[in-house]
Amino acid sequence: MILEIINKKRIGKELSYKEIDYFFNGYLNGVITDYQMSSLLMAICINGMTDEEIFALTKVFIDSGDVLDFSDIPGIKVDKHSTGGIGDKTTLVIAPIVASLGVPVIKMSGRGLGYTGGTIDKLESIKGFKVDLSDEEILDQVRKINLVVTGQTADLVPLDKVIYALRDVTGTVSSIPLIASSVMSKKIASGADKILIDIKVGNGALLQKREEAKKLSEIMIKIGEVYHKEVRTIISDMNAPLGRCIGNSLEVLEAIDVLKGREKDNNFVDLCYKLATEMVSMGKEITKKEAYYLVLESINSGEAYKKFLEMVGMQGGDIAKIKVSEKTYKIKSSSNGIITKINALEMGKISLALGAGKLNKDDKLDYSVGIVLNKLIGDTVKKGEVLATFYTNKKIPEIKIENIYKIN
Repeated sequence: MILEIINKKRIGKELSYKEIDYFFNGYLNGVITDYQMSSLLMAICINGMTDEEIFALTKVFIDSGDVLDFSDIPGIKVDKHSTGGIGDKTTLVIAPIVASLGVPVIKMSGRGLGYTGGTIDKLESIKGFKVDLSDEEILDQVRKINLVVTGQTADLVPLDKVIYALRDVTGTVSSIPLIASSVMSKKIASGADKILIDIKVGNGALLQKREEAKKLSEIMIKIGEVYHKEVRTIISDMNAPLGRCIGNSLEVLEAIDVLKGREKDNNFVDLCYKLATEMVSMGKEITKKEAYYLVLESINSGEAYKKFLEMVGMQGGDIAKIKVSEKTYKIKSSSNGIITKINALEMGKISLALGAGKLNKDDKLDYSVGIVLNKLIGDTVKKGEVLATFYTNKKIPEIKIENIYKIN
């Protein structure tokens, strides 16, 4: 039966729910081997899946573990997920904003494997910050401050954890059916009432083409309908790094600057306001215009930053002890002009080489290293001006400025 299922998908035929359940749970239980699962994943990556197959796979993922119930928490719980990108630290900003406006935020985030850390890695750069909370601790904290950001519980969609680990090393991460099933199973199992998905497109993202992002958006909305969940999506650009900072501690410090209102008018701030507006609109069931003004007021009044500090305090963190490397290296412009491009993928590769990300699961992150972009797209630069500063504890990799910056 194992070979029959692989061959069926290899030639592009539709798998039944029974076949999908047998194969994927067989892998979770050790009956299906890595090489057999890899074969099926590659067949899915090449031939895709029908909507019915995607619905079936999502259900199999959800049913593999616990489904959390936060119905006794007052208010509409809105969750957010990003498909990831270089310098994406939006959760650190939007979760406190939304929670400060009376919408409960119970955010279960993951670690990174690749160019930079995940949300949990970034939070762990705050000394003492506890990311592994029990269900009881999560409920208690949400009741007290309306906000918690924690790692995924061990029993939440365990099938996705083992499948994602295999996808990551078999070149099947960017499959739209597999992305949709993975993301939506976790969001639904996490107990959200409504879900916002930020789909990144560009050379620093999983998806390279806008058409692919639209397909992913459509199927995620359909999965939401199956489970009676409102799902909204935003397609955002990832051809340039998001914001000024890449690297765990540096990204936390940048998020703090945004929450304090110190950082304005760049692609990161704009996206944070857009995502927060959508979440507040969904959670309070108001127009986006009304929600946007509430988001601005949350920042301007200091309530968003106050909420961030409450979360950090309750989870044992101390922002005064965030550290960045004292060793820096600067690259400078070799010409006068206007910056028209900053290559997100190349910046991601450099941040990985510095130690801000992981190539393998067992690699150790250096929270203190990363990159600060001193100049952003649209900025005018003069010859000799600093374009970027690299924070490092090791030898700087060879950097070809022309591969990163385009100055006209």
